[in-house]
Amino acid sequence: MAKIAVIGGGLAGLSIAFWRARVGDEVTLVEAKPELGGQLCTLRDAGFVVEQGAEGFVAGSEAVAGLAEELGIATSVVGQLTQKSYAFDGQGLHELARGEAAQFLGFQVPRRELGHGIRTFRGGMGEMVSALARVLGPTVDLRVRSPAKGLTLRGERLELTAGAGTHEFERVFVATGAHAAARLLAPVFGDVAAALERSATLSSVTVSLAYRRAAIAHPLDATGFVVAEDAQLDGFRACTFTSSKLAPRAPEGHALLRAFFRPSAEDLALDDAAWTARAVRALDRVLAPTDGPERAWIARWPAALPVFDDEHRARVAALEATLRGTGIVLAGAAFHGSGIDAALKSARRAVEEHSV
Repeated sequence: MAKIAVIGGGLAGLSIAFWRARVGDEVTLVEAKPELGGQLCTLRDAGFVVEQGAEGFVAGSEAVAGLAEELGIATSVVGQLTQKSYAFDGQGLHELARGEAAQFLGFQVPRRELGHGIRTFRGGMGEMVSALARVLGPTVDLRVRSPAKGLTLRGERLELTAGAGTHEFERVFVATGAHAAARLLAPVFGDVAAALERSATLSSVTVSLAYRRAAIAHPLDATGFVVAEDAQLDGFRACTFTSSKLAPRAPEGHALLRAFFRPSAEDLALDDAAWTARAVRALDRVLAPTDGPERAWIARWPAALPVFDDEHRARVAALEATLRGTGIVLAGAAFHGSGIDAALKSARRAVEEHSV
């Protein structure tokens, strides 16, 4: 049995804790935020199932399917109800070829996955987080509101300061964002770690709106629409017809739509009312509902989406070469590929290649 620390309570960190605890390791997981799950966050409100983060995973993901089986939630996996999608060119909607919407939005997924859509869980992606937390509860020391403040090499041991305490471990898995990893590791490893602070990230804001179905004349017979670059206003890039794409997501007689924005730094400071108004204006322009929305849910993700350009890949490779033999391991979507499938593959590889 080994003493293991996992820094980060997103999907990669939770999965590493699950797999290491299952083989008998003593695992402590620390998460800076008050809740687990990272960018997997599902709200259930008045009969609506609202994703605040990722709405699903690539349909062909064996990694997610395998973990769902291990957690006993495989029967909850559901696919898209339709593959059809639209584009808005500033004048109206026109149908796209399969896979064209994902390419347009720059989704960082393998080309072979384009056009096959996504899968998710009947109760939302939060089901996976809940299942992991439920299994980990009796065997793993889960600490939320416990930011990692320092990591020091002590011979063959690693000294981690997180929250109000300092403890020694034999292996530490860093499953955070790249910038957080840079700040944690730079005091020990210098410029090769600090370089990750220069890796590009993107921010996102999504606004989910609940309408009476009768207020929207459009058949909503697709996954949603993307917005042509020259027709984008206020950073509005796309809209998912959530209640048409996935089931069940809205109560009878209602439609749930999710607007996606690429915000400026100044936009991130807008309050919920301002973001709701911005989303309503965007959807009025395209769908012209006869009434306003009954409910709105806003999700802000500042600097949360990694950009996997050549510079970032080189920085990760250089840091991993420096970390080799120290007992510190990078894992997760911030380092080894964007998206849920990549996060789980990275976590599985970290566990298999870095056992104590």
